[in-house]
Amino acid sequence: MCRNIRTLYNFEPPTTEDEVRAAALQFVRKVSGMQKPSRANEAAFERAVDAISATTHELLDELVTATAPRDRELEAERRRARSATRFARA
Repeated sequence: MCRNIRTLYNFEPPTTEDEVRAAALQFVRKVSGMQKPSRANEAAFERAVDAISATTHELLDELVTATAPRDRELEAERRRARSATRFARA
């Protein structure tokens, strides 16, 4: 999976529209192999992003959990720590 796509479910505060759209955009870019589509492919590219965003919202709305919501700051700190370990210079 693309490392830039983050978990969107069960966060406090809830996931925003911008976060869902950014994840959908990353997914479409990865699948299509295009960072920015040509004019000929732009409409199809945007339709795909819109469709994936809508499906993601539907999924997030229907999921059920008994666990407490995750803390965004704590998760961000964990990502930074993993990154520092991964890319540490010898």
